[in-house]
Amino acid sequence: MSIQKEFVLRYNLDGHVRFEIPARICHVDVAKAVTDGISGIDGVYGVTLYRGQQKLSIRFNETICDFKALARQLFDLLSDLETKGALKPKPVSTSARWKEKAKAKIDNFKVTRWAKEKFGAAKETVQAAKVITRMGMKKPNAFMQDPEKAVISFLNDILVLFLIKLHWNDITQNWLLKPLKYRYEWMALFYLFFLLVRSRKQK
Repeated sequence: MSIQKEFVLRYNLDGHVRFEIPARICHVDVAKAVTDGISGIDGVYGVTLYRGQQKLSIRFNETICDFKALARQLFDLLSDLETKGALKPKPVSTSARWKEKAKAKIDNFKVTRWAKEKFGAAKETVQAAKVITRMGMKKPNAFMQDPEKAVISFLNDILVLFLIKLHWNDITQNWLLKPLKYRYEWMALFYLFFLLVRSRKQK
């Protein structure tokens, strides 16, 4: 039986699919090969493989890659990996196998999954904050002349970044596809950018 037939679709809605996957995909080296391959598919922006639960979660932008295209590319990827022998787990020692099982059990805890998700979001926010800080440091004179305005501008950038990140999925998957339905959301977004640009103007 081909590996594709062992993937069972359990959820499919709004750019998010979940599969029940066979145990052999949950080995560390195999899981990495599969997730790395899926991450390379255009339109995919999130891949999580729960080895303890034998589940695969994929989040994708339906405007770039719809479900049929995703399924086709996923099956092609699995076929290619299977042909190359990448889906056969490498032999590991008893101690390594024990560590792998222990890690899988820990990853299976809801608290652990929640902590990983929050850590990932926090890491992205920190990286973005670093970029904004570097941009602000390129104009040290502005901070010296009016430190209050410089701090407010920095906080405004952080707020806009957070709001975009919070609503990014809705913007790409709903707002762009149905602009009239979400006209008030677009009005709020344009007004937000108006206020941001207005605050940058020299008085």
